[in-house]
Amino acid sequence: MMDSLDELLERAKVAHGHLCAGQILGVRMGLFGLERLGEETGLRDPLGADRKRLITFVEIDRCATDAIALVTGCRLGKRALKFRDWGKMAATFVDLESGRGVRVVAREDSRELASRLYPHLENRNLQQMQAYRELSDADLFGAQRVRVAVDPADLPGYKAQRAVCSCCGEGVNFGRFVETAGQQLCLSCAHPELRYWQPDDPQK
Repeated sequence: MMDSLDELLERAKVAHGHLCAGQILGVRMGLFGLERLGEETGLRDPLGADRKRLITFVEIDRCATDAIALVTGCRLGKRALKFRDWGKMAATFVDLESGRGVRVVAREDSRELASRLYPHLENRNLQQMQAYRELSDADLFGAQRVRVAVDPADLPGYKAQRAVCSCCGEGVNFGRFVETAGQQLCLSCAHPELRYWQPDDPQK
């Protein structure tokens, strides 16, 4: 049995450190996505009996993502939460048994609707917080059925031989290496131009 909206928002506030419009939208998005996925696939208990059937893809690294993780039980550390850095307030909820999913995106016009409905509230965040609590799912979200082929190497519980990079000597899990000239290289050594970090000059 899923907690009530108010209970989930209180838990989201504790987990995230504050309650904001993004947290409320994320909780609502998670609830809506799970409801639609359940209708499509019969997945009913994402935090219990069905927890190994569910993977969630999120497309933005903002407050809503923490709330979606809370509602779904999907976590990066469990390999059940997948991040795609597309900058969209969207998430896809996938049933691994069938490969069927539901992609949910926040409607862009819901922000303007919040301003029109609650002009008496002093700032945009308060307007959106109120709107995201009260608006219908149809006013907040668009949804579409999708198919998602999750690579076996991306599944929770996947095990593979651990490699050691021939260049830096660091261990590499889940086959995230490149074979070149008879060597196994981690991705940052094979493609240093794509690193999110660069070595610092020890002389400075």
